[in-house]
Amino acid sequence: MTNTQFSDTVLQWFDQHGRKHLPWQQNTTPYRVWVSEIMLQQTQVATVIPYYERFMARFPNVTSLAGAEIDEVMHLWTGLGYYSRARNLHKAAQYVMNECGGEFPQGQEALTALPGVGRSTAGAIEAIGNNGVATILDGNVKRLLARYHAVEGWPGQGRVEAELWRFAEQYTPSARCADYTQAMMDMGATLCTRSKPRCYECPLQPNCQAYAQNRVADFPGKKPRKALPVRHTVMYIVADPDGMILLNQRPPTGLWGGLWILPEFDELDDIQRHIGDIDGHNPLPGLRHTFSHFHLDIEVISVTLSKIHPQVMASDGQLWYNYHSPQAIGLAAPVVQLLDRYHEEVQ
Repeated sequence: MTNTQFSDTVLQWFDQHGRKHLPWQQNTTPYRVWVSEIMLQQTQVATVIPYYERFMARFPNVTSLAGAEIDEVMHLWTGLGYYSRARNLHKAAQYVMNECGGEFPQGQEALTALPGVGRSTAGAIEAIGNNGVATILDGNVKRLLARYHAVEGWPGQGRVEAELWRFAEQYTPSARCADYTQAMMDMGATLCTRSKPRCYECPLQPNCQAYAQNRVADFPGKKPRKALPVRHTVMYIVADPDGMILLNQRPPTGLWGGLWILPEFDELDDIQRHIGDIDGHNPLPGLRHTFSHFHLDIEVISVTLSKIHPQVMASDGQLWYNYHSPQAIGLAAPVVQLLDRYHEEVQ
């Protein structure tokens, strides 16, 4: 199959079976495509859709996003995970406004100047948002091409990724590049899936080397597994006499960067010294939160205060949170779970 035959086959499939009604496919602009591509990194379409719709309702254009407080951006991102994406989204919007006159850059290479935008994401924005000619290689396309050419090895390895990029570029057509880009993502997401791929429905199956070798499950190669280390922390649900909960804001970078979390103290006496007088305390069920590189076991202790030290009321980086009328702030996912559990118990 020639390069042109490959792209024609993909486009013919897209015309009949491709997804054309996703929210970011309507009223297409570089901004809308960019936000969707960032949200779709490491996240399934079904999960992204409601977040995307809420985000667009609040931030319909790059001007509104650039002018927003980061807390509000993080609040709308709460639950999507990989929070550096939201911080980079905010930074990139400000870059577009301050450095590009409010207009998205043209060209795949120029787009990679935006914080959080890599080569593949830039390709999607250029092809779909700017209607240019550019190549993508997201996870879906890597899987499809690795199977089609029976490319051995884990795509995270430089040699393997470079080979897949070569294939991706040679198949990318100059005409209908936006449709082809969407089609490749759709085929990977709906036909050439990780498990139980629908090979009998795939128009590329007659020339797929993995299928011919009866080795579809072997591609792409798996990332070498490592046992995740386990870390431990103690979080305190500190309630003032009115039932407001004390939260601390994390530094802007690092774990849960910029999000609000429950405070972590070395011992109860720290609360007595720095926050207020303790009326009572008791342990609550904890939980394990798993990151990409470690497990975090969270022990939880509920503390009720009878009085708050005056200096705590106006401290930077601290907030008294009203669960029943919550402020628009970004909460770390386990904090949301723990607060929900806590209020179920105290009601």
